[in-house]
Amino acid sequence: MMTKIKISTEYIALGQFLKAADVIQTGGMAKWFLSEYDVFVNGEQDQRRGRKLRKGDKIEIPNYGSFEII
Repeated sequence: MMTKIKISTEYIALGQFLKAADVIQTGGMAKWFLSEYDVFVNGEQDQRRGRKLRKGDKIEIPNYGSFEII
């Protein structure tokens, strides 16, 4: 099942998204999380916490779930 994450701005950074999706507890954990776990944005692996996610982007984190930005 895909979880939808609603944003009210043009984009959200990948690090901010991880916190908004309750994958991590604090923004400071983003760098560590991205170095330890595979995160796929629109089917491509990405480790940049500053990666801009826009509406329609799909994020897949094995063992955590699938997400869509709306």
